[in-house]
Amino acid sequence: MAGWRDGRGRVRSWVPQLFARYADGTGLLADCPSHPEAGGERALEAAERVAEACAQVGLVYQRLEPLEKTLVANLKWLAGYRHPRNQGRPGLTAAVLEAFARPRPLIEGVEAVGDAIEVLPVAFHGLWHGQLTVALDVPLHERVLVHSSMVPAGTGGAADQRAAAIQGRDGRPGC
Repeated sequence: MAGWRDGRGRVRSWVPQLFARYADGTGLLADCPSHPEAGGERALEAAERVAEACAQVGLVYQRLEPLEKTLVANLKWLAGYRHPRNQGRPGLTAAVLEAFARPRPLIEGVEAVGDAIEVLPVAFHGLWHGQLTVALDVPLHERVLVHSSMVPAGTGGAADQRAAAIQGRDGRPGC
């Protein structure tokens, strides 16, 4: 949290929304606005103050670009399936991964395994946890292509897509 006094002597403070530690031990504090104008003048002043405070203690502060609406909607949906209860009964995850060994529409892979009511949560859980992959920049629907992403990091799996979402399409960090 950064604190300062404004022009009238009132105490102001701001708490950034995200803290990340890089592999080299340095840190990033960031705000993730829902749209570019979020927070108005107060947010812009806070960004300047927090950046100054961070620089004094060896951290980086950034006001990140908002994510695209479709990506946000997809991530929110999949996050709802992150809990282990969505792994399903023993053996179901393995069956789902096998069904998507080659890319195929979501509903086809799910129905190849069993009842969609039972299998869809397992597929969404697998998507959230990077066991399955899908294009996150298009709306999720029953015909979206899904495939197993049991690949090492850095080779295009779902974990890499999530990391790219945070990084942003143009190379600048996004939120």
